[in-house]
Amino acid sequence: MTAPATRFLVASDLDRTLIYSPRALALGVPDEEAPRLLAVEVHNGRPLSFMTEQAAELLVELIRSCVFVPATTRTRAQYQRVNLPGPRPDWVPRYAICANGGHLLVDGAVDHDWHADVRGRLADSCAPLEEIVHHLAISADPEWTLKRRVAEDLFAYLVVERDQLPPGWLGELTAWAADRSWTVSLQGRKVYAVPEPLTKSAALAEVERRTGASTVLSAGDSLLDAELLLAAEAGYRPGHGELADTGWTGPGVTALQEVGAAAGEEIVRRLLARVREGELTRVGS
Repeated sequence: MTAPATRFLVASDLDRTLIYSPRALALGVPDEEAPRLLAVEVHNGRPLSFMTEQAAELLVELIRSCVFVPATTRTRAQYQRVNLPGPRPDWVPRYAICANGGHLLVDGAVDHDWHADVRGRLADSCAPLEEIVHHLAISADPEWTLKRRVAEDLFAYLVVERDQLPPGWLGELTAWAADRSWTVSLQGRKVYAVPEPLTKSAALAEVERRTGASTVLSAGDSLLDAELLLAAEAGYRPGHGELADTGWTGPGVTALQEVGAAAGEEIVRRLLARVREGELTRVGS
């Protein structure tokens, strides 16, 4: 089999962009009309995340046509539970971005030089993680906070009862964090606090440098994906999520109408069409 061409580099967020929990599927059709689903993540023996089978087939074609890079805020352990469909049973992405850019995996192994560089930049440019964790501990009421977590010793997040968040609390936290060069993002039931220099787009730029790709495409749904979308020649966001809720868009970004698993399928279809269009243009030029 021919190795993927490096002309196109495609980076996609995972959760609520490419893969969906049962809560996020938003099938929106009668049960008998629901699409067939493929489980792509199992946790504690139970299926946790899904794609439509059509999205999975399109993704395999996309992977054959480009360098495909999962770009996720998940920790490495959380990411490794995801088993994306590929062109062969043992396929793993050549590159994967985890912990919002804090880790770059190469053929599944950690690039320690990249991680050390990230830690150096964080130490030089934003408030320490300990200060953020302490503030979250005293400002998040246990009544609506289900879990508190520190991810990869890089950032923190809460699992909350979203409908019980006090009015203004998220805005106050966002302003407080911004003064310390941190970003706050609400995704589903999770409230993330992430250092501003910790970005998927920085890791993507490194992959772009290594592959020599001439065209970059991307997809994502949250505030933490905004830079990833803007870093690409063309980006796609679904009709749900943090960016859709605020009406966010940017140069080269297509805001899709589809939501839930249907959006995931449409995103892969658009990415594949863009790659194929570019290849035809190249051949014909």
